[in-house]
Amino acid sequence: MKSYFITGLLVLVPLTITVWVLSTLIGLMDQSLLLLPHEWRPIEQFGREIPGLGAILTLLIIFGTGLIATNFFGKQVILLWEGLLGRVPVVKSIYNSVKQVSDTLFSDSGNAFRKALLVQYPRQGSWTIAFMTGQPGGDVANHLQGDYVSVYVPTTPNPTSGFFLMMPTADIIELDMSVDEALKYIISMGVVAPPARTPIITNSKI
Repeated sequence: MKSYFITGLLVLVPLTITVWVLSTLIGLMDQSLLLLPHEWRPIEQFGREIPGLGAILTLLIIFGTGLIATNFFGKQVILLWEGLLGRVPVVKSIYNSVKQVSDTLFSDSGNAFRKALLVQYPRQGSWTIAFMTGQPGGDVANHLQGDYVSVYVPTTPNPTSGFFLMMPTADIIELDMSVDEALKYIISMGVVAPPARTPIITNSKI
């Protein structure tokens, strides 16, 4: 009985959590239907709500915004919009902060969360996985002697919270694993280990 129960949990728990996450995400994206005029909404057209239509609308809005933002006219509109937001005191600080973080995280040329690292934390001899987020800047860099990197040490099993550290480059080890593999390793509390990779040895002639 115990074996059957545990086996059932192993099958149903991941499935239930997956369905819950997807339903929550689609429910949030369906809120975009509120942007439509009341007579255009599914409840008026079909007599009931249709889950997923808002998600499709959200994806279309994101795609359309990106399409417009890549041409010359769209760039000018965005610059004008950002200029207007920059004139509002409170909105300016919030918008600029969020934009700077999002540009750093999602930019193809950025280094944020591009590398998985092995660092000693919270003390010498204890190792954990961290992610490189960049290099110290501003006045902080003036007070650090030598080469330092900025790292984010996520907590387990919730990697959205963690600690921001600035560590000497000599104290970090770059791991041969993707960010996705490292996140799975962290979330599973070390249960789901990434596959070991055999170093590629090449013969070179001097």
